[in-house]
Amino acid sequence: MSGGSAETDVPALPEGRYGTKRQRPSQPWRRWLYLAIAVLVGGVIAYVAYINLGSAPISAERVAFKAQSGNAIEITINVSRDDDARPGVCIVRARDKSGAESGRKELLIPAGAKYNRMSTVIRSIGAPVTADVYGCSYDIPRYLSTP
Repeated sequence: MSGGSAETDVPALPEGRYGTKRQRPSQPWRRWLYLAIAVLVGGVIAYVAYINLGSAPISAERVAFKAQSGNAIEITINVSRDDDARPGVCIVRARDKSGAESGRKELLIPAGAKYNRMSTVIRSIGAPVTADVYGCSYDIPRYLSTP
């Protein structure tokens, strides 16, 4: 071992071989511009996610179902909504043993209470084994609304 300093000799690069380092003028406004664009894009993404993935204004969940005679099934649902003054519609469906939809029904939810429990019977083209809620909306088809 050699005694002495702990410094190591590093050869210096030859002058002029790689050119001089370009000095970029400092432009702090670019940093603020990129930050503003990033915040704007993030805000747009958050807004679109909120609109598309936020809670639905009207929704339903299945409480119970019971097979009926004659290729029918009864379903009971709980409907919750944010505006109880507006009527809505929920689509319920029956499924057969393979999981395919074998019956469907649109159920009118009248204006009234914020939470409704409703039951209906769905007719099926085959023997149904389960029933579920497909979805709900405030857009009621003209043929379903009362005159």
